[in-house]
Amino acid sequence: MNSVSPDSSTPTGGSTITRRRLDALVLGGLLLAGCARPHVSPILPPPYRDQVVAPYDLTWRALVKTLAMENFPLRAVARDSGVIATDEIVTPIGLYADCGSFGSERVEGEALVSFTVFAQPNGGDDTDLVINSKMRTQAHRKGTSGKLKSNPVFQCASTGRFEANLVDSVRAAVKP
Repeated sequence: MNSVSPDSSTPTGGSTITRRRLDALVLGGLLLAGCARPHVSPILPPPYRDQVVAPYDLTWRALVKTLAMENFPLRAVARDSGVIATDEIVTPIGLYADCGSFGSERVEGEALVSFTVFAQPNGGDDTDLVINSKMRTQAHRKGTSGKLKSNPVFQCASTGRFEANLVDSVRAAVKP
């Protein structure tokens, strides 16, 4: 014969869990989840903007040559509109991409990154460059230990290294 316990809304029996035990389990789970550190995404920077003191045609050739020397696969090259878009490449997190942290532990692993470069003439001898980046984790882990995992995918921010190195290389290529 089953009876109803005053601490439970379920009939008592050999393997039932009382309401107090269930509350304790839920509270324990919440306490453990409260100790877990949430992922903190980096603040996304605005597009990288710079200027090259060289005519547009010379700067354009230097851009294409520099990207080819860096072995970046190009998805789109449109000289008339001044757009160059790269395909995604895999790079170590921290080189071109900052993917945030879990508390004090940085996200480590691999990121997929792509860039879009916009070039346009600015007067006679200057060319304006705007570089947008798109980055996300491919395989990551918390800190330097542990197994790499692909889910969840985190958005990443540019470290600015690629953009600064590209502009420096273009400036060096257009110097007389």
